[in-house]
Amino acid sequence: MKEKLFALVGFSSHRHSLKTEIVSGLTTFITMSYILALLPAMFEPLASKGFPIDSFFTSMVLATIVGTVLMAFLAKRPFGQAPGLTLNVFFIQTVCISLGYPWQFALTAVLLEGLLFVLLCLGSLRQIIFEMVSTSLKHGIAVGIGFFVAMIGFKNSGILAEGTIFNHLNTLTTSSSLLFMIGLVLTGVFIVIRIKGGLLLSIVITTLIGIPMGVTKIPDHLFDLPTSPAPLFCQFSWDYLLTPDLWVCVVTMLFFDVFDSLGTCVGLMANAGLIRKNGRIPHLHNIMLSDALGTVAGASLGCSTVTTYVESATGVAEGGRTGLTAFVVALCFVMSLFLAPLFLAIPAAATAPVMITAGFYLFGSIRHINLSEPAEAMPAFLAILTMAITGSITDGIIAGLFTYIVFSFIYGWVNRKKKSSLDNLDTFEE
Repeated sequence: MKEKLFALVGFSSHRHSLKTEIVSGLTTFITMSYILALLPAMFEPLASKGFPIDSFFTSMVLATIVGTVLMAFLAKRPFGQAPGLTLNVFFIQTVCISLGYPWQFALTAVLLEGLLFVLLCLGSLRQIIFEMVSTSLKHGIAVGIGFFVAMIGFKNSGILAEGTIFNHLNTLTTSSSLLFMIGLVLTGVFIVIRIKGGLLLSIVITTLIGIPMGVTKIPDHLFDLPTSPAPLFCQFSWDYLLTPDLWVCVVTMLFFDVFDSLGTCVGLMANAGLIRKNGRIPHLHNIMLSDALGTVAGASLGCSTVTTYVESATGVAEGGRTGLTAFVVALCFVMSLFLAPLFLAIPAAATAPVMITAGFYLFGSIRHINLSEPAEAMPAFLAILTMAITGSITDGIIAGLFTYIVFSFIYGWVNRKKKSSLDNLDTFEE
């Protein structure tokens, strides 16, 4: 009976370790837990427009739970899902503030985008887009995401300011930066001596060290009752259904969602060693469908687009390979509905070293890039470079994909010309 239940999330006691999957889930959750404070804070500007911030916390956590459970049971992969930061900015700053539309308009756009994404997953266009990406470019995307994740870690540490790691020496002497460096050394030691669960252990120890340093704040209370999400549930506005602006927003969200999800999926699967030699990804359809259905569920609950989080790389680095890891992440978010003050006490300086370590593991995919073939290697390099410079997974994929198509066309044209010349020479000699 137990084996049948585990099979629902792709776990097999013969091939996987229960302890590893649980530790991986805890690691991913702790690395993602910053969203408990960050996402509600991002929506503060909409409070004056009648957006219920208190209800949003509950809606956000519920959307995260639903999306991650879908990933666990439908895709059987160790990835956490939550409302995406980039699309949150588009939702808040562009749609609601710059364009001046009500938040109900933005939620309607998210719902329609999610429904279109579901149709895309059920059709063949998703597979066509994926097949356009070469094996080298897939691994290049993984390396680029590694730099992206590591950059987030440096930003969270407090020593990365305005695009420069060491803006001035003062950034290295703050309590937060010192705690980060302690955590980075600690994490590195655990990796070198190969301690199982070392990433999670480093977060716990670094958090405890942060108490006497004044970085880890001891919460006044541990237990909170969640606010009802009812004020946000299915708050759609259909008055704008025929307006051009709504569909521009829908297409923009869909574009970012598809490429961001595809890039994150490719990067995480490459890090887990789950990309086949021919470049194919097992169960890609269900991974993308989980993302799409999560967006529909999130919109119904009152959240922006739900997407796979790159922080899942920390759980993959711990050895998580099945949906059981994702299910543990979901259970942890269930607990966070009632124990949010405890999880919010974990400082960013304690999780930043783990994100940099996850970036290191993703960097290992560079060995699979075919450097002997420039037509494949150059697009992979440009994808890595663009992600590192812009901090955008979508921009990196577009840069890599565009150059790969152009180079492949030129390479094919040159080869055809050479073949034609050789054929003419053969004819002449005869």
